[in-house]
Amino acid sequence: MNIWRTVASVREGDRRRVLVPTMGALHRGHGELIRLARETAGKEGEVAVSIFVNPLQFAPGGDYEKYPRPETVDDEFCRNAGVDILFRPTVDEMYPADFSVSVEETSLANRLEGRSRPGHFRGVCTVVAKLFHLLSPDAAVFGEKDFQQLAIIRRMVRDLNFPIEIVGAPTVREPDGLAHSSRNEYLNEEERAQAPVLQRALQEGRRLFVEGQRSVTMIVRCMRDVIATAPLARIDYLEVVDADTLRSAAKANANSLIAVAAFFGRTRLIDNVRLS
Repeated sequence: MNIWRTVASVREGDRRRVLVPTMGALHRGHGELIRLARETAGKEGEVAVSIFVNPLQFAPGGDYEKYPRPETVDDEFCRNAGVDILFRPTVDEMYPADFSVSVEETSLANRLEGRSRPGHFRGVCTVVAKLFHLLSPDAAVFGEKDFQQLAIIRRMVRDLNFPIEIVGAPTVREPDGLAHSSRNEYLNEEERAQAPVLQRALQEGRRLFVEGQRSVTMIVRCMRDVIATAPLARIDYLEVVDADTLRSAAKANANSLIAVAAFFGRTRLIDNVRLS
């Protein structure tokens, strides 16, 4: 398949195109991204969903090989959601054997997830830039659960002058507060029962702020106490940062973000909350 010719053949007319980049294993959270994309595209526009498990985002020895790839289920999901274009390239099509050019953001990407997963955001920026070139969207939708990713994509679009609107979609949650994630299916029954502690801790941090607490040390300490009630939770990071720069905040304020990453067994989950 000639990837360039195939994609170009579906770019006809002046219809507004909105892209939802995914790695598949689609769930209700992705459904909300698609719904928001349809709203952004308008009645005459079109929604494109890309499904590509990007090897550049995974560390050596990571879960790239075991990452879920339910193609038939994902196809049906997209049909039911009214997706106009489903783009599923292969690794060879996206990355030739002698592939040697990548895109890297060097300010926001060095913090939080970037510290724990070196090179991850280089992989994200590279594949998203390629998808933008291939599908030429007018807008793209990303979830706020991956807040740092959203901020980095916005920075990339600004700095590289992509004529693309970036739309952030609120995090979609299970009834018990756990953020929807494709990695949730890795959790065993006991881990799944304890995983909502992350949202409870975030809400405790927000409650303290609303009640007047501004000490980052106190907020983080109280949140750690909440997470400690879940014996299987192992914190990777728990930080209060400025939502624009992602730098650690000296004091909590209305523009602060609390971000957390924790392991439950071998499964690593992330979540966040804005204090405003």
